[in-house]
Amino acid sequence: MSDVWGDKEYYKGIGKINYEGKDSDNPLAFRYYNPDQVVAGKTMREHFKFAISYWPSFGGNGSDLFGQGTHQFAWNEFREPIQAAKKRADAAFEFISKMGFDYFCFHDYDLVQEGQSFTQSELRLSTMTTYLKEKMDSSGIKVLWGTANCFSNPRYMNGAATNPDFKVLARAAGQVKLAMDATIALDGENYIFWGGREGYMTLLNTDMKRELDHLGKFLAQARDYAREQGFKGNFLIEPKPMEPLKHQYDFDCATTIGFLREYGLEKDFKLNIEVNHATLAQHTFAHELEVASKAGMLGSIDANRGDYHNGWDTSQFPNNVYEVTEAMLVFLKAGGIQGGGVNFDAKIRRNSTDIEDIFLAHIGGADTFARALLTADKIITSSPYESLRQQRYSSFDTGKGKEFEEGKLNFKDLYAIAQENEEIELKSGKQELFENIINRYL
Repeated sequence: MSDVWGDKEYYKGIGKINYEGKDSDNPLAFRYYNPDQVVAGKTMREHFKFAISYWPSFGGNGSDLFGQGTHQFAWNEFREPIQAAKKRADAAFEFISKMGFDYFCFHDYDLVQEGQSFTQSELRLSTMTTYLKEKMDSSGIKVLWGTANCFSNPRYMNGAATNPDFKVLARAAGQVKLAMDATIALDGENYIFWGGREGYMTLLNTDMKRELDHLGKFLAQARDYAREQGFKGNFLIEPKPMEPLKHQYDFDCATTIGFLREYGLEKDFKLNIEVNHATLAQHTFAHELEVASKAGMLGSIDANRGDYHNGWDTSQFPNNVYEVTEAMLVFLKAGGIQGGGVNFDAKIRRNSTDIEDIFLAHIGGADTFARALLTADKIITSSPYESLRQQRYSSFDTGKGKEFEEGKLNFKDLYAIAQENEEIELKSGKQELFENIINRYL
C-alpha cells in the first residue's frame, strides 16, 4: 500500500476498520455500520457514500481562539508548501483506506497552501491535482465534492460574490474556476458553494438587492462554465444562518430554495444540509431534510452536531441516535440523497490528542448514522408509524376533503361546509405515541 500512502505510515498500529457487530468490544471496529448490509433496497455503502472532510481531519491542529494547537500529528511537521501538501495527502489516503470509506471532500486550499499570487496558487493547485489523481487511481478513492475557500483570505472580509468591490468578485470567480477545474480533473461527483461570508454584518452599509443579484449571476455563470467543461454532477449550496457574519443569505433550506427559484437555478442546484447549521437556524436536522426533499433538492449531508448549550458551530461528530433516527425517517421516505453523500464535516476535540482519536470519532459517526438508518427502516416497515400518519389526514382521502385536494371546491364551497359543521370534534395528534415508537425501536 506504500504507493497509496506514500513512503511513511502515519497511523502505525491501526489496521483496516472492519464491521464486527453490536456485541463487539473492539473500539476500532464498526458495531452497526456494515457497508454490505442491504437496508430498504440499498447497501449502507450506497445509502451513505461516507466521505472524509479534508480540512478538519488533516488541516487543523487543535488551536482555538484561546490557545495554540494541541494536535501534533506528523503530517503537520512540514513547512515547504508542496512537500507539506503531499505529506498531508499521504496521511489522508492512508486514513481513508483504513476506514474503508470511498470518498473525500476538499476546499482548494485544503489541498495546498494558497500562494503569494494568483498564478502561484494556480500552479500549486495543478501540482496537487496531479498528485491526488495518481493516489486516487491506485486506491479507488473518489471525490464526493470539491469547493473553493472564498472566505478565509482578508480580501473576502466583505464577501466574495457579494463583495461591493468588483475586483474581489472577479478574483473569487478566478478561484472558483480553478477549484472547478480541479474537481472536474479528479472526476468529482458534485461541486459545492458555501457562502461563508455571503451576507452582511449591518444593513446600514449593505445594498441587499444588488448583492443578491450579483450572487445569482455569479452562480449562473459558474454553472455555465462547468457545464461547458463537461461537468454533469450536481451543484450544491450549503445553508447556514450566521457565523461568521450576522446574517448570511443562505440562512436555511427554505430561504436558499427561494433564492434558487428566484434566480432560475433550481434545475442545477441542490442543497448540502449540515446538522449543526440546522440547529443554528433554530431548526432540527429532520426539518431541514424535509424542506429540501419536498422541493426535490436533497442533495448531500454534512454529518456533525453542535453543543446545544453553545450558540456557535462546534462541529462535533454525531452521536445522538434519536436525533439522527428522526432524520433517517425523512431520508428513507425521500428515497435518499440525490447525487451527494454523507460527509463528516466534524473535528475531534482540542484535548483529543491521540492519533487513534480520529478513527474513534469517524467510527462513532458512521455507527450513529447506520444505527439510525436501521431503526428508521424498522419503524417504517414494522410499526404503526406510517398508518398513524396517514390516519391524521384521512379526512382528505374521501368526500369533500378529497374534492378540495383535487381542486374541485372553491372558497364559497368551503364556507358552506363550515356552516354545516359548527361543532368539530377534537382529534389528538398523538405526539407522545410517535415519540414512544422511536424509543421502542432504538
